[in-house]
Amino acid sequence: MNRTSAARLAAAALLATGAATALSVPANADPAGPYGATASDTESYPAELLQAVQRDLGLNAEQARVRLASDARSGEAEAKVRDVLGDTFAGAWIDSASGKLTVGVTDAAKSDAVRAHGAEPQVVPFSQRSLVGTKTALDTLSAPQAITGWRVDDKSNSVVVEVNRHVRDAAADKFLATAKAVSPAVRVVEVEHSPTTLYDTRGGDAYYMGSGGRCSVGFSVSGGFVTAGHCGRVGTTTTGYNRVSQGTFRGSSFPGNDYAWVATNTSWTSRPWVNRYNGTNVTVRGSSEAAVGATICRSGSTTGWRCGTVQAKNSTVNYPQGTVYGLTRTSACAEPGDSGGSWVAGTSFGQAQGVTSGGSGNCTSGGTTYFQPLNEILSVYGLRLTIG
Repeated sequence: MNRTSAARLAAAALLATGAATALSVPANADPAGPYGATASDTESYPAELLQAVQRDLGLNAEQARVRLASDARSGEAEAKVRDVLGDTFAGAWIDSASGKLTVGVTDAAKSDAVRAHGAEPQVVPFSQRSLVGTKTALDTLSAPQAITGWRVDDKSNSVVVEVNRHVRDAAADKFLATAKAVSPAVRVVEVEHSPTTLYDTRGGDAYYMGSGGRCSVGFSVSGGFVTAGHCGRVGTTTTGYNRVSQGTFRGSSFPGNDYAWVATNTSWTSRPWVNRYNGTNVTVRGSSEAAVGATICRSGSTTGWRCGTVQAKNSTVNYPQGTVYGLTRTSACAEPGDSGGSWVAGTSFGQAQGVTSGGSGNCTSGGTTYFQPLNEILSVYGLRLTIG
């Protein structure tokens, strides 16, 4: 999403770079990789990065360090070889079997120049410039929905056009025929799924009900998020802060209680965050209840990040729509649209407390706000809080 921190984007970019190469280090691979990299001569990497690489690429700690150092050296070598080969350069990739950089070249006479830079040459028919030109030509075409995308694929020395085999139709076949006519480098690949855009579910962000109105996300849970029951009935559809289709209310209780949960679709990923409305997020670590008198803060899509103290637990509130029991009373302010939003307390505000129900007053003159405790919601619906 467009408000994700720069630090997270940088970490994701590092992981994406690794993911674009081999998924594991084969048992028979050169343990040093390109340029003889070993764990002893690699730089120090952040623990979080190493842990993620080990988890997602199936490596141990030493292999992860060697892999990252090897990948960096491969990137440096590619840049040098590209300059040397000029128009005969035909792409580069890290070989999944050897872990070494392989460079495509259209002129066999240039193979020794590739080897001189520590890479393995592979003679191919199409230069990268030619492949990029083909891909650019395809970019001018209007593709039907069954066509999921196209790209230059260095390893196969082709421009791959993907089509979802489950929805392939006459319009898709017509597009593919046009694409093949552009260049013999075009290769068609059938895939099982079509890509969709992805967004983060984050506490405090706005969402909109299909029946009208706006509320705020409480906390991310497995498969969705919790919020206030008065925001929607079972079956009510939602769109996210960006008005993209988001999910459906699967459980809702109001009055009596004021809680609900929304099951999100595959475009949304549950994150252990609460929006602090200053460009940063609070990371949710658990749901231990704060004591009466404790400092507590809330996040909502109307008034952002507001704080106060816990004044009382197990409060009964008589709303015009009916009575709600078991709410927690606070001195923090809130306004319409903040309903359903997150309440946090504890160290670094990492302990989730509940979701905004209602109150009196506003954030100009001050007021009293009540929230529905979170642990009851999790218990009733059998949900698992997303934590970091």
